[in-house]
Amino acid sequence: MNNQMISAVPPMGWNSWNTFYDKINDELVRSMADTMVEQGLLDAGYNYLILDDGWQARQRDSRGHLMADPEKFPHGIKEVVDYVHSKGLKMGIYSCCGTHTCGGYPGSFEHEFSDAQQFADWGIDYLKYDNCYRPGSTATNILYRRISMALRSTGRDILLAACQWGTEDVHQWIRSSGAHTFRSTIDIQDAWNSIQKIASSQINLQGYNGPDCFNDMDMLVVGMYGKGLNPETSIGGCTDEEYQTHFALWAMMNSPLIIGCDMREMTDATKKILLNKEVIALNQDPGVHSCYSLPVYGNPDVFVLVKPLANGDYAIAFFNFGDTKAKAVLNFWDMGLSASAGYAFEFRDCISHEDLGLQKEFFAPVVSAHGCKVYRCRLAKNCK
Repeated sequence: MNNQMISAVPPMGWNSWNTFYDKINDELVRSMADTMVEQGLLDAGYNYLILDDGWQARQRDSRGHLMADPEKFPHGIKEVVDYVHSKGLKMGIYSCCGTHTCGGYPGSFEHEFSDAQQFADWGIDYLKYDNCYRPGSTATNILYRRISMALRSTGRDILLAACQWGTEDVHQWIRSSGAHTFRSTIDIQDAWNSIQKIASSQINLQGYNGPDCFNDMDMLVVGMYGKGLNPETSIGGCTDEEYQTHFALWAMMNSPLIIGCDMREMTDATKKILLNKEVIALNQDPGVHSCYSLPVYGNPDVFVLVKPLANGDYAIAFFNFGDTKAKAVLNFWDMGLSASAGYAFEFRDCISHEDLGLQKEFFAPVVSAHGCKVYRCRLAKNCK
């Protein structure tokens, strides 16, 4: 293992679960790897290709080792990993702290060290570790410490994504386990109310975010439009406006940005959202400061998230969870900037990519229903 953080900023990539459920195979993985490169996703920072539940055979082999399903992966996992690596991507895989995975495949309970070594031998770079079929007598903090130790014992840098669902006050102890990300919520659905519920539940937990251990609000549903084989996720779909808001929330709140749609069928609108380097930069800012929330007085559906950035700038995003458009007023005094300080903010719109000039004392955009406005702002002398 090297002496650098495995995940100094939130990880980015693609995961098979939201769209393909357990209907995954060798051909799909290779096709997605090709797409990530050809569509510019790798260049934008999406470098993990993660194979979720369903890659396994239903039983371990005679030596107790995990096996790939021979029909889905006739050449095994190592050859797939090598192909993904040849594209400049990193490879992720899935297992579970219980006796079985959520899909009923063999879990890693009491096989942690041998499974970790097997993943390392295959060249795996990322392990999503779920929480199904866990023996009730064993606390999850012990099991996540155990898999973290097992991965460390291999000598290979493997990102541990703890998919613990936000139970047992996970945010209070997960960093000490050595995990690099932690799921803080139930599974996301491709529906506006799911996005809204997840984001609202995590705003007050932003202080637990930090380098090498990020609060994972689950995979992105941007671009799914109600499609997919997963009956739990593919509910009804969202509008492009709602997907933009979803992406901005996850970016501002330092959640991993893990795509869940079929990247081969992305619309122009989906590409515009997922490849927006100005919004991605707010998520990948090296300062990885947590954001804080400010209410918009008189309208409980509207709020502002503010995040200090490493170069001295601020990310300021306005969100409207209501069903009608609304004016969102931000008084800079609430950020700590008094009118007598002699400073104002230069606003840059991260979605329209326009410079809006110097804004003094307050800023009040009109935000569409279920919409957002996202800005990068720089302090500047207010020359009266």
